[in-house]
Amino acid sequence: MTRAMTSDSLRPACFVDRDGTIMADTHYPSDPAQVRLIAGAAQALAEVNARGIPVVIVTNQGGIARGYLTEAQYETVRARLESLLAAAGVTVHATYHCPHWEPITGPCDCRKPGLGMYRRAAAEHGLDLARSVYIGDRWRDVKPGVELGGLGVLVPGPDTPDDDVAQARTHAHVVPALHDAVSLHFAALPRAIDHVG
Repeated sequence: MTRAMTSDSLRPACFVDRDGTIMADTHYPSDPAQVRLIAGAAQALAEVNARGIPVVIVTNQGGIARGYLTEAQYETVRARLESLLAAAGVTVHATYHCPHWEPITGPCDCRKPGLGMYRRAAAEHGLDLARSVYIGDRWRDVKPGVELGGLGVLVPGPDTPDDDVAQARTHAHVVPALHDAVSLHFAALPRAIDHVG
């Protein structure tokens, strides 16, 4: 029997969106050659690693349900991204993706801003959702943090709608770069975390 986790044994995480936050959003990338890191993203995530906080990528991939790419193609893109990050000294603790698109597959609890992927990550890796940071370039990436009691931080990109920025300014935080979102989380944590399991 697995021992129940207590709040003291849970770790905060850095939940970060993929397209438009870590890598350039090329809209339904299906080829590893399309993967290009956003300037400064790897360095920011390396800082997260250095603090012993797990980096968890959480991404909507509705293009799978819509036939724009296959699960196998998604995996090649994921592997390429993690390879580039590893070359820059970044360890990705886990990656979760939602392949659904409601008009085709029906409703699900995992497509952001749904909480399914976050709750799964928390259960599988012993994460404290209320002490975690939720970073992305869309309101749907940030809203889960607000709902779960964590720190939601919007990093606007070229495709970020004005309404998303307005929502984040009202209910969460808006910063110009991923590094600033990471720094905001560090400042909010009551103490440093000294291990990654």
